[in-house]
Amino acid sequence: AVYDNLPVYKAAYDLLRSVYEKTGKIPRDVKYTLVEVLKKDLTEIMVMNQANATTGKLPYIERARDLVVGVKVRLRLLQDMRHISVKQYAAFAQQVELLSKQLSAWHDYARRQDAKSQEKI
Repeated sequence: AVYDNLPVYKAAYDLLRSVYEKTGKIPRDVKYTLVEVLKKDLTEIMVMNQANATTGKLPYIERARDLVVGVKVRLRLLQDMRHISVKQYAAFAQQVELLSKQLSAWHDYARRQDAKSQEKI
């Protein structure tokens, strides 16, 4: 199954790319701690999109949704510490919201599919 054409993959990729582009001038101590964890979590969300090829998608999707919570917190912390501007934070927040909506829709779809497969048994 092709996962790199999924809207959720594209949303995660766009957010990750924005983080790389807009966090270049952050102080080293923050860049190599907070920003690295942010990048790692976003990369993990993208890799979890491979769950599209499996039948048991729900655990992967739920893990990705959990990671989004951490992404939101880290971005808010970067803005509160004035490492990113309010304008940058707003742009990130819109991208996170899009990603979150995509994951939520995927989660609902996977739950319905699981329920249908349980009915057949």
